[in-house]
Amino acid sequence: MKKGFYTLLYLWLFILPLTGLAQSADEGSVTPRVQLAKVYDKSSTVDVSEYLVSEKFDGVRAIWTGAEFVTRNGNSIKPPRWFSRVLPQVWLDGELWTKHNDFAALSGIVRTANPADSEWQRVTFRIFDMPDQTNPFSIRYKNYQQLVRAINKPHIIGVEQHQFLSNQALTAFFERITKRGGEGVMLHLASAKHQSGRSSALLKLKPYFDDEATVIAHHPGKGKYHGMLGALKVKNNAGVTFKIGTGFSDKQRRHPPAIGALITYRYHGYTKNGLPRFASFLRERPQE
Repeated sequence: MKKGFYTLLYLWLFILPLTGLAQSADEGSVTPRVQLAKVYDKSSTVDVSEYLVSEKFDGVRAIWTGAEFVTRNGNSIKPPRWFSRVLPQVWLDGELWTKHNDFAALSGIVRTANPADSEWQRVTFRIFDMPDQTNPFSIRYKNYQQLVRAINKPHIIGVEQHQFLSNQALTAFFERITKRGGEGVMLHLASAKHQSGRSSALLKLKPYFDDEATVIAHHPGKGKYHGMLGALKVKNNAGVTFKIGTGFSDKQRRHPPAIGALITYRYHGYTKNGLPRFASFLRERPQE
């Protein structure tokens, strides 16, 4: 792609190149002021509809400074020239990644001082932010997606963001990601401007916990679940009662666990009221 086209593209996107990078006077290295995530746990009370959600990739965090790749601590990463020469002079944040459950091999590729073309052919740069000091994340997302389309190279990928209106929809997405080997999901507050350091504007949802509970009531379904189970009311070992409305197959909704049955459910931490967050049915425990 011609240099002139890149220049016009960046002016059109109102990008401030290299904003948020700190230069070390002693070493001349660039230390990125990256944004770090907090864990989405019992202290997190958020409206999921206000967040953009993406897969959390188990790769090597890499920041393109506009001139080179560095780790979040400012250590240089040296891919082959063909890998990075397509990138413009703007700050990009992302993950170098190969495939699920391949971190050890990826780390060896990325940290080798003399990069091997054949190994780097397996690597992609998955961009999840294009930081500046002006735009909220919802706009930065659009900016990096447009940039990736303009670059049009298979190893430069824009991480897709999703928006969900309910905890149930988020849970379903999370389950799809983890079932195919994903590490979890990231929630980025759509209205938040970029800020360095650990921030509640960026949350990571890790794989689920599980626990057992006793069925104490059935709640009828509505809509497509009319005439079937809508939700179970259960009590866990801590004596907390709550409803579970997701995780059931149609067969299980037609023939739900009986009152008094012991079930296993999954969850992702707790709400501020002590209720399991995103509780989902996993299985019925057999009678012992």
